[in-house]
Amino acid sequence: MKILVTGGAGFIGSHVVDGLLAAGHHVAVIDDLSSGSRDNLPATVPLHIVDIVDGQAVRGVFERERPEAVCHQAAQMSVSRSVREPLFDAQVNCIGLINVLDAAVATGCARFVFASSGGVLYGDVTVPAPETTPANPVSPYGITKWVGERYLEFYAKEHGLAAVALRYSNVYGPRQNPHGEAGVVAIFCKKLLAGEPATINGDGRYVRDYVFGPDVAAANVAALTHTLPGVVPKSLTSLNIGTGVGVDVNELEAVVRGEVSRVLAERGRLAHLPDPVHGPARPGDLRSNLISAARAGEVLGWRPTVAFPAGVARTVAWFAAAKTR
Repeated sequence: MKILVTGGAGFIGSHVVDGLLAAGHHVAVIDDLSSGSRDNLPATVPLHIVDIVDGQAVRGVFERERPEAVCHQAAQMSVSRSVREPLFDAQVNCIGLINVLDAAVATGCARFVFASSGGVLYGDVTVPAPETTPANPVSPYGITKWVGERYLEFYAKEHGLAAVALRYSNVYGPRQNPHGEAGVVAIFCKKLLAGEPATINGDGRYVRDYVFGPDVAAANVAALTHTLPGVVPKSLTSLNIGTGVGVDVNELEAVVRGEVSRVLAERGRLAHLPDPVHGPARPGDLRSNLISAARAGEVLGWRPTVAFPAGVARTVAWFAAAKTR
């Protein structure tokens, strides 16, 4: 199958590309490289450096590549930036999505998989929320993801797409960008490996459901390529992709710190890592968010395979290796 991945040079998108290639599919990528990197992709994968807000450029890529399915990962992904710049957030996450949907419809795509967010869609929840939980986004980012699903449902019904929205919890892992505002695991890895203190926002008692990037990629591959119960033309299927296990930021820092200490000790660098510092709370941050992925197990046959401590170990190892390259 020929599949186009938007945001495919980024953190999650590049893992999706890897999974699709391993399964024998043909892949092309759209990415503006604002946070992604060509280094995340095999040299054989066509990369179109295009901003999804540019509808004409997006349409041109679709006309050249003629994909059978689309995996839409490109997004403005920072909650705090969406609070500061709601117009920018809407331009990327709504107008960009519409441009990709229009191009997909015009070139005859049959299936469309959309990166949505269970991590912000349900608001504050203290037990794992199923997909039937009423949407209660409290940030512009959450609002645009919810609006994105509504657009996707309209396009599915109006134009005959088979559409899947995967509602991610907090994704982390190798290749995550540590230089932005999203991606606390990556940010802490980079800081601690450099011997600098991690900054915890507020009191650090913000509980999140952390899911490993390659596990998320596996869910995308299944949603794009498998014959799935209930996923048919003219319909939208929304599925949570997470673990249902909560970890707060203080715990997270301790796990990352322990793994960084172990890696440094293996390299003969027995140094005391600085204690974390606490900064101000971030506007728009939820206190607690957990999601249930039971339905993804039923529809996709998907379940998370990497527990948080093991995922952190693999992530720290990747960042430590990248530091030496």
